[in-house]
Amino acid sequence: MNPRIAFVAAPLFVLAYGVIRILDGLDGSRGPGLAWTSGHIAFITAMILFVSTFVQMRRMAGRTTLATASATVGIAGVLALITQFIIDIVVGFLSADHAAMGPLFERIQAVPGVSVAVYSGGPMLFYLGQLAIVVQLAATRRVKVWTPFLVLLDFLLPLIDKDFIPLGAICLLISFVPLAGQASRTGKPTPALA
Repeated sequence: MNPRIAFVAAPLFVLAYGVIRILDGLDGSRGPGLAWTSGHIAFITAMILFVSTFVQMRRMAGRTTLATASATVGIAGVLALITQFIIDIVVGFLSADHAAMGPLFERIQAVPGVSVAVYSGGPMLFYLGQLAIVVQLAATRRVKVWTPFLVLLDFLLPLIDKDFIPLGAICLLISFVPLAGQASRTGKPTPALA
């Protein structure tokens, strides 16, 4: 796969998930059903593509120990998010309606360690790893100085309201487009001017 594709496609799949999520909630509840499943598949696809972006950003950052640690933390977060979204899909398939989903989620999250690893702490690693490696790229002038702020917005907007996921995805797409250009170059990327 062309490394450029992941930098553009990953935010677009998150955008698709965010839009589908909003549409799924127009009737007052989310899931189960086609919208629930397709939205979650879009997000899982984004996460798989983000693995490639972490690998490429690590390369752009010079494969330093800090870049490797940041990419590793980010990929661990990807795995947690994929696990969470697979659980969500399975719960959707096992539930006759939205009300039936709640007890299943409660049983899963009651398993020791699952809530932290899959629903709270684990997913945060994705965002922290991504922000850390983009800050490194900005510090070495591989990306514009404003890039980490857009990545941070992608992280913060859904914390304010999950309906802001599409807006956060657009911020991430804007920040990733210059990285897409660098990902296809061989050798050391040209420093970006601030």
